[in-house]
Amino acid sequence: MRRRRKTKILATLGPASNTPAMMRALFDAGVDVFRINMSHTSHEMLAKMHADLRALAEEVGRPIGILCDLQGPKIRLGKLCGGPRMLKEDERIKLVLGETSDKPEEIPIPHPEIFQAIKQKHALLIDDGKVRLRLLRKGDTFAEAVVEVAGEIKDRKGVNMPDTLLPMSAMTPKDRADLDAALQLGVDWIALSFVQRPEDVAELKKIVAGRAGVLAKIEKPKALASLQGILELADALMVARGDLGVEMPLERVPGLQKQITRAARKAGKPVVVATQMLESMILSPMPTRAEVSDVATAVFDGADAVMLSAESASGSYPVEAVQTMDRIACSVEEDELYHSIIESQRGVPEKTTPDAIMAAVHEVTQTIEARAIVCWTKSGITAMRAARERSQAPIIAPTPSIETARRLCLVWGTHSVITEDIRDFDDMVKRASQIARQEGFAQAGERIVITAGVPLGTTGATNMLRVAFVTDDEEQRA
Repeated sequence: MRRRRKTKILATLGPASNTPAMMRALFDAGVDVFRINMSHTSHEMLAKMHADLRALAEEVGRPIGILCDLQGPKIRLGKLCGGPRMLKEDERIKLVLGETSDKPEEIPIPHPEIFQAIKQKHALLIDDGKVRLRLLRKGDTFAEAVVEVAGEIKDRKGVNMPDTLLPMSAMTPKDRADLDAALQLGVDWIALSFVQRPEDVAELKKIVAGRAGVLAKIEKPKALASLQGILELADALMVARGDLGVEMPLERVPGLQKQITRAARKAGKPVVVATQMLESMILSPMPTRAEVSDVATAVFDGADAVMLSAESASGSYPVEAVQTMDRIACSVEEDELYHSIIESQRGVPEKTTPDAIMAAVHEVTQTIEARAIVCWTKSGITAMRAARERSQAPIIAPTPSIETARRLCLVWGTHSVITEDIRDFDDMVKRASQIARQEGFAQAGERIVITAGVPLGTTGATNMLRVAFVTDDEEQRA
């Protein structure tokens, strides 16, 4: 079974989709990786969904990726004395440290980190930015602010601070417990929320210790200021447009999406575009024209994957949402302008042997119109380098590692095949031809490009390119 498109689809599981029957329907519709959001998932449910997805992979005979998304810190207001309160423009208010206050004029915030880090003129956004405050002055346990955007505030509403680098870890005690549970089960990717600096990613990488890929969610302005450092440490990025759109002017988000996507592509690491991609399909069987254009833009930009959140987790039309995303991606990739746009975004290869080989693989593949690129890989690095080039030919990634095969489900253009390790050079060429034909990518007499590291099995040492003709079974036996 192979996908018609190279862009991958990541779908969130939830009440509308967490049964084995719905998982199968979503996979058949086009899902490559399933996301489990730990903000709404117990450890028991995590284990059940993980087991159901692994059983589904056995049933369909294809690797399926599982991404566990950690909740991260949630900064919220405390309990307001007197209930909801309407704030007026230019009104001066007092914020106090605590879970509650017995004074109606005070707004409690139970987070000492805020009072430690916030500075004069910094903004505080309440309830996804519906209310905006600007700090005037502060003490250790209080702050005074002026209302710039009026509105109603209520108990426990979220607080965003786009100007402030908060002195807190990206992982809470809950996240650490969730992470332990996920790693024990053997999930393929861990998504980290609330990333502000490279040290946040380094902290998670140290705990994960290679047992899963680490995906950093870029959702805060402070992360953008340290994007290169974060990218060096993370195994993948997510453009989390929802939170970016709260903490930054909305009109900047499309440009930032392109910047983050191109930075990840240049680094050869997967990048996911997420949030509100087909939002109207939570309640409607059809998307808006603007949503279709939004998904198409991410595909034209060369994103590795596009993601569904509430559309597949709690919406009324989860299967239809996946089918719609699949059709959009297929249509864009067949567009006559697609390959010229993707090609124009290619970067200059780094001055290393593996990068030079992959640049050559791309040129040879394009020149001879090879049917597929076969990347023998143990760690997945060779296949990811091939994906960075965004060649027109699909990438077949034979690997003896089931963990590598699952992680590559997130990577653009890759089709993983779990197989025994290769014995020698002749075996590599023979089995590459066999796999390309059996998986439906090439027929006898057509050409494929093969790449690997020599000595065989050397991780990350891609240094060999071979063009081969696909043979049929009789020729191979002869």
